[in-house]
Amino acid sequence: MTSICAAPVYALKELNNLFIELTAKNCNQHCKNCYINFGTTKNVKDFISIDFIKNALNDTANENINCIYLTGAEPMTHPDFNAILRLCLKRCSVCICTNGSFLNEKKIRFLSKVESEGENQIVFKLSITHFDEMENDKIKYRGHYRQIIFALKTLSRFNFNSVLSVQNYYKLSESEIIQNLEKIFSEQNIFNTDIQIICSHPDFYDENFVTPAKNTDCMSGRILTSSGIYSCPFLAGDYRGRCGSNFKDYSKNISAESEFCATCSKNIFPMFTIG
Repeated sequence: MTSICAAPVYALKELNNLFIELTAKNCNQHCKNCYINFGTTKNVKDFISIDFIKNALNDTANENINCIYLTGAEPMTHPDFNAILRLCLKRCSVCICTNGSFLNEKKIRFLSKVESEGENQIVFKLSITHFDEMENDKIKYRGHYRQIIFALKTLSRFNFNSVLSVQNYYKLSESEIIQNLEKIFSEQNIFNTDIQIICSHPDFYDENFVTPAKNTDCMSGRILTSSGIYSCPFLAGDYRGRCGSNFKDYSKNISAESEFCATCSKNIFPMFTIG
């Protein structure tokens, strides 16, 4: 007799983290390991409207949101990015999840001014796959490593806090990753940067996964997209993660049946939130 294993159901404990997908397909770079299924072009004008974001913020006025995450293919390509950032900062701190390509000194100086206009904080989340430039760029794209180091160094000069997410594609030990990155940070005078190590190698996917995780992004957050509410950035636009059309009436439970759910189950910490 063949046994059928039901996927775990994860419940939203409290809406502490609001992700906003500013664009699903618009990106100016070509990372080989991106989880987004791009078509033949990345120059898609699929930007979420600022009015849709305003409605969501109004609908979640009574929720205990601690941080808003601006995500997407590349959120900083949104033509109204600055206005959206200011709007979200009125509510709480904001984490910008970016590839770092827009973070030149002029832009960072401007964002420092924006942050100084209120009491809430801007945090930046960037990612690499390896502490070695050549190994990293094999998985990302040529020039990615230097772009990230430059961004972190400049953000540090302007006293911004950053999180460097290490997508552990090479399955290195945590101690090796931290030791080498801390050495690089010291050499480059990079401060105020936390290291977040996540599992992202295909081998972490197990189609027979049935063991519930203890702490996932869908337990404390939801993502707003132009097409509705979804359980997490991995499942934005995926029917398996759809929770509703707006925050007036959305599901607090999610059936963890996708390969992304299996990947999240292998991580001690959430994949997207910054703790």
